Amino acid sequence: MSIKINSFELKRILDLTPASQNIMLVGKHGIGKSQILETYFTKKGMNVVPLFLGQMSDPGDLIGLLNKNEATGKTEFMPPYWFPTDDKPIVLFLDELNRARPEVLQTIMDLALNRTLASKKLPAGSRIISAVNAGEEYQLTDLDPALVSRFNVFEFVPTESEWLLWAEENGIDKRIISFISENPHMLDGADLKSEDMGLEKSPDRRGWARLSEVISGVANITDDIVFKKIAAGIVGMAAATKFISDLSNNKILSAVDILEGDFDKLSKALSKYDTPEFAVINESLFRYIESKSYSKDKTATIAANLSKYFGYLAIEQKTEAIGHFTNLFSSGMYAQAVVFIMVNTPALEKNIRKFIDSI
Repeated sequence: MSIKINSFELKRILDLTPASQNIMLVGKHGIGKSQILETYFTKKGMNVVPLFLGQMSDPGDLIGLLNKNEATGKTEFMPPYWFPTDDKPIVLFLDELNRARPEVLQTIMDLALNRTLASKKLPAGSRIISAVNAGEEYQLTDLDPALVSRFNVFEFVPTESEWLLWAEENGIDKRIISFISENPHMLDGADLKSEDMGLEKSPDRRGWARLSEVISGVANITDDIVFKKIAAGIVGMAAATKFISDLSNNKILSAVDILEGDFDKLSKALSKYDTPEFAVINESLFRYIESKSYSKDKTATIAANLSKYFGYLAIEQKTEAIGHFTNLFSSGMYAQAVVFIMVNTPALEKNIRKFIDSI
């Protein structure tokens, strides 16, 4: 049985695992493995060297080429372009490990066990992390159990909430964030099979980010068929059709509508929602505040409207929605949003804690 971890747990595992132990991440393509590792280790001042093993035709691409040492008269391997020469530890990210040719995998054995490549040792403190795909849709190479035993193996399954927070912090188009909030199953699913070409196209996290680059700054994309075709080419027809349809319907109020608008005019719209819709709204509010997607001059308005929103839930006796709101407050995922509430809306914090104590 695989050990599943999310993004938060991956970072904790990286914190706790000694550099001498190798880590293998199993998961679908496009779920952010390399991006999280790059961000995590760059913040620690370490250089991340990605090697795409599936693209290597022979071991020479990994270990370098033989060369005659004129001083000794002996042949030796010249270090490959990526090998560190400053004796500073690196993070070696072996991507597509189970797409590599068998002869390349043999070279990885010594690297994974002894941190050695063609008799050259990686600098002390260097880390080796690999990523593999799993599933019948991939063309894969079976890994030797002896090689797998050299790694701590985890199935990486980042949550939709983690991606949505990342998306908010990295400027992904608000329409995409809203759509995934309401349709989390569309983040990594809804395959489209093309019978005439035998191709499959399905949405993934990289795809939604690419779509954001296309539509950002374009106010209206629902009336132009070309945008739908672009979206379908990036995330698949099923997801694209649903995305464009939902944009036309414009179903749920956004965090900007609630936090920066005239809240007193929103009660009619809010009255149409049930618990699942309020859960979507709750998360969007916490994400918006957590990512600091607002200007400082809006702080007072946001604080006041957030208190009014929670008060609305209480007045309308939306107990399940209040429970979800308080769970987000105490989850630990939105630390900056909690600080915002504590500093700017102490009365709201008191009501939240009172609700928690009453459970």
